[in-house]
Amino acid sequence: MSTLETWPRGSLLAGLTEPTVRALLRLGPEQTMPTGGILMREGSAESDVVVIRRGVAKVSTGKSLISIRAAGDLVGEMAALDGSPRCATITMAGPGRVVMIPAERFTAFLGRHPDAALAVATMVATRLRWSNRRQTDFTVYPIRVRVARILTELTEQHGHPLGHGALELGVRLTQPELATLCGAAEGSVHKALRELRDAHLVSTRYGRITVWDPQRLRAAARA
Repeated sequence: MSTLETWPRGSLLAGLTEPTVRALLRLGPEQTMPTGGILMREGSAESDVVVIRRGVAKVSTGKSLISIRAAGDLVGEMAALDGSPRCATITMAGPGRVVMIPAERFTAFLGRHPDAALAVATMVATRLRWSNRRQTDFTVYPIRVRVARILTELTEQHGHPLGHGALELGVRLTQPELATLCGAAEGSVHKALRELRDAHLVSTRYGRITVWDPQRLRAAARA
């Protein structure tokens, strides 16, 4: 691995030192994953931990999308830490590369690297806080604000610059998937997207979402 390799801001690997990252990535084999490849299945008793090195994955329970993970992120840590069945299915949204780490190697690694153990605990707390905030949003804010919030967060984390400040979401997202992320009916999300398009904040086409004015969309998310 190149010492010049960088990881997206907010990912687990971005918060670790280079030696710790190298030690973590040596714990298991790296493999290529195709679009639609399953990293783990909800209810499975398997306990491997997966580090996403390249690509984007969708996290779902049942048929509902609940979050997105990308390069530098770690998934599957809960089953490794407490031995419980998988609580979600994680599917590659495009081709990528991952490192599969056996649970016993991962837990031993955390014992040898307190900095990594703290980073993983912080990551779990951040995800729990994000989930709690979503639940609050579902009961407090109107649909248009929820959609603006989700699109702002996703494009800030996974957006590709298009020039003049515009960002394209780096993963295909259907309106039903966006609806589950927002905790709203698909028809309500469709109406909210139309309002955001009419305000020239976003555009949508074949699962692709482009944010043309991130600053104004962020303001709409705070409404």
